[in-house]
Amino acid sequence: MTIPMAWAVLAIMLFNATDTWFVAQLGAQPLAAMSFTFPIIMVMTSLGIGLMAGTSSVLARVVGEGDMVQVRRLATDTLILALIISLVLSVAGIASLDRLFTLMGASPQVLVLIRDYMIIWFAGYVLVLMPMVAIGAVRATGETKLQARLMMASAAINLILDPLLIFGWLGFPRLELQGAAIASLIARFVTLVAGALVIARMRLLCSPLTSPSSLWRSWKRVLHVGLPAAGTNIIIPVSAGIIVTLLAGYGDRAVAGYGAAVRLEALTLVVFFAMSAVIGPFVGQNLGARKPARIDEALRRSAVFCLALGALIAILLGLFAPHLSRLFSDDPEVTGVTTTYLRIVPLSYGTAGIIMVVNAAFNGVGKPLPAVVISVGRTLILYVPLAYAASHLFGVPGIFAAACFSDVVSGIIAYAWFRNSCRAQLAMPERTTTS
Repeated sequence: MTIPMAWAVLAIMLFNATDTWFVAQLGAQPLAAMSFTFPIIMVMTSLGIGLMAGTSSVLARVVGEGDMVQVRRLATDTLILALIISLVLSVAGIASLDRLFTLMGASPQVLVLIRDYMIIWFAGYVLVLMPMVAIGAVRATGETKLQARLMMASAAINLILDPLLIFGWLGFPRLELQGAAIASLIARFVTLVAGALVIARMRLLCSPLTSPSSLWRSWKRVLHVGLPAAGTNIIIPVSAGIIVTLLAGYGDRAVAGYGAAVRLEALTLVVFFAMSAVIGPFVGQNLGARKPARIDEALRRSAVFCLALGALIAILLGLFAPHLSRLFSDDPEVTGVTTTYLRIVPLSYGTAGIIMVVNAAFNGVGKPLPAVVISVGRTLILYVPLAYAASHLFGVPGIFAAACFSDVVSGIIAYAWFRNSCRAQLAMPERTTTS
C-alpha cells in the first residue's frame, strides 16, 4: 500500500516544490513571501488531512465489518461537511489576510506579494478540501493507486502552467505570484473533477438527501477522529509559523532560506508521509476484522524501517546540502540558512517518521487524543520553547537543533506509548474466517 501512496505524496510535494522553485527565480522577496504563506497553507491543508484521516478511519472500520451501505452514507455526508467548511474558511481567510501576515512579521513590501498569492489560494480552498476527503474515502477501501494517478496528473498540470503564468511564456500574461496561485487552482480543479468521477464509478456515494439527524450522526463519527487529527496536523504548521516569526528577526533572507529547506525536506520525507497515510486504514480494517497481530507486526516493522531510511536520508542530505540549496537561490545568505537546516534537522528524520506512523495508527484504532498530546508535546512544549532559548544562544543553527532534539525525544515517547496503551485493544481475540 505504501509504494503507490509514495508516488501520490511525491506528486504533492513536487507540486509545492515546483511553485517554490519557479517563484525563487523572481528573487529573494517573492521567495520570502511564499515562505510566509507556507505555515498558513499547511494549517488549512492540515484541516483537510484531519477530515481525510477521520473519513479513512471510520470508513475503514466499516469496510472491515462489511457494511457497504453505511460506507456510502458516511462518504456522502462527509463530502457535504467538507463543502460547508471550505466555503466558510475561504471567506474568513480573505477577511483576515493582512492582519494575519502582519502579525507574523511580514514587511509591507512582502505583504503586497503575499496578498497576490493568498487571495486566489483562499478563494480556491474548496478545490483543496473536497478532493482530500474524497481520496480519504477511496483509501479506506485499500485502494492507493488511484490517488497516485490523480496527484501525479495534478502535479504535471501545475508544472506545465507555472512557467506560462508566472513568467508569461508563449504569449501568456506575466502574473508572477498570482500566476503560481492560478496554476495551482487549475490543477486542483482537474483533480476534483477526476476524483468525483472515480468515486462515483466506485459507487461510494449515495443520495445527499437525508435527515438532519442522520447527517449529524455521520459528521459526529468522522469528526470524533477528524477534529483531533486535524488538531494534530495543525499544531505543526502553527509551530512553523512561530518559527518563521522568530526567523523574521534575522531578515527576509533567513525566512527565504528556511522556506526552501522545508520544501526540500518535504520531498525527502515522501515515504514517511506515504506510510503514515496507509497505516491508518490498515489498522482500521484489521481492527474491524479483529486481526490484532497484524497491527502489532505492522507497527514494529514500520518503526525499524523509519529509523533505517531516516539514517540514509540524513547522510545524503548532509553530503549534498550545499548543492541542493543552490537549486533555489544563488544568494549566499539564503543558501547558508538552507544548508544549515539540511545538515542538522535530518538527523531526527527516523524518529519523525515514527511519530507520523504512530499518530496515524492511533487515529486508525479510533484513539485520536494521544496523537494530539504527542504533537502538542513535540512542538509547543519542546520545540518552540527550546527554539527561543537556542536562538538567543546559538542563532539560527540553534533553532534547527531544537527541532532535531524535539523529534528524537517525541519519537521515542510516541512509540512506547502506542505499544503500552493499546495492549488491551490489541489483545482481543482474533476473528477467524472460513471460505
